[in-house]
Amino acid sequence: MVITVISDTHGDFETLYEIVSRNESSDLFIHLGDGEHEFADVQSAFYSKPFIFIKGNNDWGNFPQCLVTELGGRKFYLCHGHRFERSRLKEYLSATAITNGCEIALFGHTHVPMNEKYGGVLLFNPGSAVLPRGGNPPTYGKIVINGDTVTAEHIKIDL
Repeated sequence: MVITVISDTHGDFETLYEIVSRNESSDLFIHLGDGEHEFADVQSAFYSKPFIFIKGNNDWGNFPQCLVTELGGRKFYLCHGHRFERSRLKEYLSATAITNGCEIALFGHTHVPMNEKYGGVLLFNPGSAVLPRGGNPPTYGKIVINGDTVTAEHIKIDL
């Protein structure tokens, strides 16, 4: 299973459209918030593709603020991340994922890519596709689940 993970597109339809277009072979697209307007338009453009959208702090629609789901035989905790205290983000995300029986937590909000294990949980933030912070380039993520192996990587956006 191949999952394309995007966050924090903040109104940039063209960039989100290009990411989905370049990754049409993905099995699933997950947007982790702050981009509901362009998400709806891109989802309509790629109507045959499965999408999940998580509500961010700049979104107002009727979307889940967090979601526990099984993908490729793995349990995921999905959230935007704005409800967690930044100074203890890793601890809170890891504990919340474990409480929900998840081994992978996907989040956005910080606009900073992360790909690390903490407390036995893979914490993955794809970064921001349009407004990166911390000197990082614009990025999105790709997660591949192949049997017992899960790989997660950041993809630099070069449009």
